[in-house]
Amino acid sequence: MDYKKAKQYDFSKWFKFLTSRSSGPGGQNVNKVNSRVELRFNVIECALLSENEKEIIFEKLTNKINNENELIIVRQTERSQLKNKEKTIEAFYLLIEKALKPKKIRVKSKPSKASIQKRLDEKKKNAEKKILRKKL
Repeated sequence: MDYKKAKQYDFSKWFKFLTSRSSGPGGQNVNKVNSRVELRFNVIECALLSENEKEIIFEKLTNKINNENELIIVRQTERSQLKNKEKTIEAFYLLIEKALKPKKIRVKSKPSKASIQKRLDEKKKNAEKKILRKKL
């Protein structure tokens, strides 16, 4: 699967949502409404991911995966449970996309002749400065 096409796949079959009361300020809304949303996604059970992609996800997202091999994402910023649910789904796709994006390989390059000459000229100027300081 290409990481750019992650949103085209429907992972929702493997999503499990848990809701609870949100923490922090908010008055009665916080005390009465279960607006905190926790998305749990079992990486091993997902058939859309190849074994290689699952390994990459386990390597890169280790701190977000629990002992039951579930990727856990929590949102509680909004007052509405629906908005928090949408934000967790969005965060999930961004995480998967970022994890599966191949790392750019650094291409070694040589410094140009002009840049080498410039560096040497700067070094000479510095050396001359220091020599002048000693004579005084």
